[in-house]
Amino acid sequence: MATEKNDIVGALRQSLKETERLRRQNQQLLDRASEPLAIVGMGCRFPGGVTSPEELWQLLAEKRIGTSEFPTDRGWDLERLYDPDPDHPGTSYTRHGGFLDRAGDFDAEFFGISPREALAMDPQQRLLLETAWEAFEDAGIDPTSLRGSDTGVFTGVMFQDYGFVAGMSERSAEIEGYLPTAAAGSVASGRISYTLGFEGPAVSVDTACSSSLVAVDMAIKSLRGKECSLALVGGVTVLPRPNNFVEFSRQRALSPDGRCRAYAAAANGVAWAEGAGLLVVERLSDARRNGHRILGLIRGSAVNQDGASNGLTAPNGPSQERVIRQALANAGLSPADVDAVEGHGTGTTLGDPIEAEALLATYGRERSHGPLKLGSIKSNFGHTMAAAGAAGVIKMVLALQHKMLPATLHVDAPSPHVDWESGEVELLTEAQEWPASQDRPRRAAVSSFGISGTNVHVILEEAPAEEPATAEAEVEVQPPSVVPVLLSARSEAALREQADRLRAYMIAQPDVSVLDIGFSSVTTRAQLERRAAVVATDRGALLAGLSALSVADPAAHVFEGRPVTGKTVFVFPGQGSQWVGMAVELLESSPVFAEEIAACGGALSEFVDWRLEDVLRGVEGAPSLERVDVVQPALWAVMV
Repeated sequence: MATEKNDIVGALRQSLKETERLRRQNQQLLDRASEPLAIVGMGCRFPGGVTSPEELWQLLAEKRIGTSEFPTDRGWDLERLYDPDPDHPGTSYTRHGGFLDRAGDFDAEFFGISPREALAMDPQQRLLLETAWEAFEDAGIDPTSLRGSDTGVFTGVMFQDYGFVAGMSERSAEIEGYLPTAAAGSVASGRISYTLGFEGPAVSVDTACSSSLVAVDMAIKSLRGKECSLALVGGVTVLPRPNNFVEFSRQRALSPDGRCRAYAAAANGVAWAEGAGLLVVERLSDARRNGHRILGLIRGSAVNQDGASNGLTAPNGPSQERVIRQALANAGLSPADVDAVEGHGTGTTLGDPIEAEALLATYGRERSHGPLKLGSIKSNFGHTMAAAGAAGVIKMVLALQHKMLPATLHVDAPSPHVDWESGEVELLTEAQEWPASQDRPRRAAVSSFGISGTNVHVILEEAPAEEPATAEAEVEVQPPSVVPVLLSARSEAALREQADRLRAYMIAQPDVSVLDIGFSSVTTRAQLERRAAVVATDRGALLAGLSALSVADPAAHVFEGRPVTGKTVFVFPGQGSQWVGMAVELLESSPVFAEEIAACGGALSEFVDWRLEDVLRGVEGAPSLERVDVVQPALWAVMV
């Protein structure tokens, strides 16, 4: 009887242990499924000469417009293309849009791509490669250090016209054999993974104008599902042909002057644009463990479809409301927890009112922190289509960082086709400060809707406050008297340009220390073939050295060269290389060196009663560095 009772008690205990194990496992799965994602790097190219997130913020803050007339470097027959008559077949009644400067430029040699293959490559692939490199560097990650990692790539791309253009060109014979991959949308993501050696998922997404934001949703799921530990995500659009302008001219859907009047009474059509935007994203816990700078958080997202609605290409209000509510639920938030929305806002008389009504029905009710602020970056340079969602995310991350909501341009008055009194939603016709809330962080959302009927909504949050340094980390370190700042590039011209850009950055950021720049130049940048070092004693010396390097002027503290291949050999000079006060300055400036030298003392028979530090400093009574049995171990310790 006792044995049977013991068996029952043992089984109950085992059952309780198993229940607790399953409870912990379930909690870990729930935590992983809802863990915020950290945006740690951003790269972009947009109309108006924008080549970085910093330049994008300048354009937004200065209320500049990036649209221009049709480019002259695409081979378009501009005289025949433009006709103000909207009923003239084969023409466009607008000659304006948002175009990238020198969209055909590409540093093929940098990525190890032959001239023939580069000529065949879709400019969208070229642009993604360059922007990917810049996004990783913005994150403080050496792209070459990720080779063999499970980094994932998720890119939105919707146009594949370049293969047709290249195949019909006079140089088509030169590029035969390359076009199947060079113009394929699937290769847009795969080429990044191939070139940089990533082994995580590589996915190209085409849901039309919602592509890049759908790519963000896919990256979130992949990171939370641990398919990858780091993700590069975004989208790209470059227009090799003007047929999009021609087709939408027949529908009378284009803005004649190339300006998107988002949610405005004067809205008169969309303006097409080009661009590329990429984000480097990882799980928040990983970002903290890796010591990465966190630019902002992604709290949640959702994707759905219009289904059998009021038209294949027509937006659908109820579906937009559902995707917003799904994203909020995924983020564990209520509508009142979000301050602002970067809307799709293309400036059309059909789509904008439907979107605004969906926002009023969801975010506009039961507000506790004032009205929802609504804007659209498309008012600055047009609709970048497959890159539009990424553009909106980058804009709102910058707004969170600067605590400022940029103005939406060209709004004469709110659209009369929207019942603005049905909820609390306010158009950002002027830039506004973004005040902090006492009970929650700043939050924003981004919407994208595709002509395919695919809708997506992503919710962002400002970066968490940095955790205070521990007491052990608060060690006062004497800065070294000189700091080497390293630069590298694939070519001499690129090295000069990099020196000039670093100098411009230092001037724009006067609070950045020389020591920080020196450290970052070693730990966060790829070490490429053409190299230079500026040995700086202070900020002025570094600026002077960079200035000399940028124009190839010789300077005593600037050195150039290429890495020596082969094995490294250290040669220690023997007795006779010592001098009075040897290593004293290093003892005073490097706590690590002083600590190691102190640890050496007792291990040397002659120094049982003396620290090696005292020997090096020449303290009275200490063994002399002139003695053979003293100088040899001392030299060895210092040189090691």
